Amino acid sequence: MASMVVVQHQTQPSFSTLTSSLSDFNGTRIHSQIQYRRKVLQPKVGLQVTASSEKNILIMGGTRFIGVFLSRLLVKEGHQVTLFTRGKAPIAQQLPGESDEEFAEFSSKILHLKGDRKDYDFVKSSLSAKGFDVVYDINGREADEVEPILDALPNLEQFIYCSSAGVYLKSDLLPHCETDAVDPKSRHKGKLNTESVLESKGVNWTSLRPVYIYGPLNYNPVEEWFFHRLKAGRPIPIPGSGIQVTQLGHVKDLARAFVQVLGNEKASRQVFNISGEKYVTFDGLARACAKAAGFPEPELVHYNPKEFDFGKKKAFPFRDQVIASLKTAFSVNMVKRSMLAFYICI
Repeated sequence: MASMVVVQHQTQPSFSTLTSSLSDFNGTRIHSQIQYRRKVLQPKVGLQVTASSEKNILIMGGTRFIGVFLSRLLVKEGHQVTLFTRGKAPIAQQLPGESDEEFAEFSSKILHLKGDRKDYDFVKSSLSAKGFDVVYDINGREADEVEPILDALPNLEQFIYCSSAGVYLKSDLLPHCETDAVDPKSRHKGKLNTESVLESKGVNWTSLRPVYIYGPLNYNPVEEWFFHRLKAGRPIPIPGSGIQVTQLGHVKDLARAFVQVLGNEKASRQVFNISGEKYVTFDGLARACAKAAGFPEPELVHYNPKEFDFGKKKAFPFRDQVIASLKTAFSVNMVKRSMLAFYICI
């Protein structure tokens, strides 16, 4: 068993110089060097992080989207993985392109703990009995959902949290980096509060803030919305000018990022943005979807959303504001996939 020790850092600024690229999805990039200051968090005590060939891992959630791919990677690496769910969905489902043998092997190894995470007494009793080494919280939204988990696992080695790049305060200075101001009124404020609780408890935690996620099993119709309209031969309505910039990331790459921070001492008590290598405009995204699916150039119709009352219905799959996060260049591995390349730079 190898062990890693997180040592006390001296209080000094840490700077990284990264390459940012702006792309129109036609291969044209404008490169710039961005220098930013990264916050270095000080461990309250000497933090011990062990790295062994096998961990007893709990995933809160894991049957819908991100956790489906994350659990497969963890099982393949030899970890014992348990999914905590309400049992309303199958614990294992065969993925597109997954062989019968691969699915059978995964199904035979994945474990299940049925319960409601808001039943805090059950969470405490069931988790303390299992003594998990690591927790991946994929579906947590509020801070009070985390405290029973921490109380139940006093010897927890690492708590890895799925936050969101939507927590940042709207700004004209982009892309966002991890030290940018956050919005306390954000619809993701519960995730911000959760990060604060994790920090205050003194546990070894890591939080990933992904941008819009796409890929197989996506229950949020981000890319699907465009393909449905393209297939139906309908125009694509886009709010505003259509030049708003956003980013996307593939779910498989996000899952790999979650695996890379496991047992990594440089990820201790840190927040990381996970984003695509390229930015894309709303108009460019519509054209990219059409090109990927073999459709002709789409008809784009721009409109002022303030002139319409859509009620509670979502008229467009993206928020009508610029969402762009600076990918943090980790010195571990780089994974590339069609529209995404993330760097976990630690």
